[in-house]
Amino acid sequence: MTRLALDGLLKSYGDTLAVRDVSLDIAPGEVVCLLGPSGCGKSTTLRIAAGVERQSGGRVLIDGDVVSDAERHEPPEKRSIGLMFQDFALFPHLRVLDNVAFGLTGHNRGERMRIAGEYLDRVDMADHAEKYPHELSGGEQQRVALARALAPKPRVMLMDEPFSGLDNRLRDEVRDAALSVLKQEEAAVLLVTHDPEEALRMADRIALMRDGKIEQIGAPYHIYNNPKDRAAAAFFSDLNVIHGVVRSRQTDTPFGLFLTPGLVDDADVEIIVRPQHLRIDLDEGQRPESSARTGVAAPGTVQRARFMGSESLIEVTMDHDGSVLRATVPGVFTPATGERVWLSLKRESCHLFPCAAQSKVRSPFVHEDGTPP
Repeated sequence: MTRLALDGLLKSYGDTLAVRDVSLDIAPGEVVCLLGPSGCGKSTTLRIAAGVERQSGGRVLIDGDVVSDAERHEPPEKRSIGLMFQDFALFPHLRVLDNVAFGLTGHNRGERMRIAGEYLDRVDMADHAEKYPHELSGGEQQRVALARALAPKPRVMLMDEPFSGLDNRLRDEVRDAALSVLKQEEAAVLLVTHDPEEALRMADRIALMRDGKIEQIGAPYHIYNNPKDRAAAAFFSDLNVIHGVVRSRQTDTPFGLFLTPGLVDDADVEIIVRPQHLRIDLDEGQRPESSARTGVAAPGTVQRARFMGSESLIEVTMDHDGSVLRATVPGVFTPATGERVWLSLKRESCHLFPCAAQSKVRSPFVHEDGTPP
């Protein structure tokens, strides 16, 4: 069953098309994240779903009923939606309990207080019911905002960067608590964020947006491991780029040959590998044997090594072209500047794409299931 459906949404501001043919279905209890950089159209899409803005084209449906199209446009209060934003938007002059009870229409005061107390308990804020918002920390205020949004039992929950105002320690705690409660409520959740870690942590599916369009959608594992292009891969982590040219349906690199069955000869390609998928060896005698999995080890010189807390980052200037590749190693590993090293890579974790000028040429280096060709 589809709870929230966005069907061919368009939104223009003068000559600028901010949302381009966005279609998306969200089931009850499902969390879908709109992920993308600032200005990509994700917040505009959410405001259209909420009814705060009206689309230039397309439809919004809730439980199969049209709530907005060319003929009709129901306001937010008629859509059975909950809203959460970065700024919490709590009423400063009301107690926490009264803040949560505020949107509970159709109940007498006693019933409103009972329901508000129940939802405060579900977000572990029952002991703060008599306080005012200014007496709470940012994380506590966001928990209250979540309780207030959920208390009317909305069919759809819309969340726009709700945790970005919290520090890192609080952010993980609050969003994990929020995810647990949201799943229990079985609302359809549309979460907007520019933070890939948040999307990977919370979403059942990620819709990656760029220039007003959904470029790729799927489970977090699929989006991360099977990016559509270099830009999609780069959104989730740092990348190393190894350049090559196709010859006889393969590309020769210092790391060995890569198959390129989808490209013609002389096509320029980019082989993408994340820092954690590079192996680094200090001693030439310890270089891994060449294999179909690791290819060939390529030599270079340590430019810089830094301990980053849980891992070390090593930057290596490669002998073959002077490019700098970055490798991460768990724990403490800080070879001296100028030390000779050999890099090899996990070939199954690489992605091969045409260079930007040839992006229309189909070149899957991995199949849809993540296996190499």
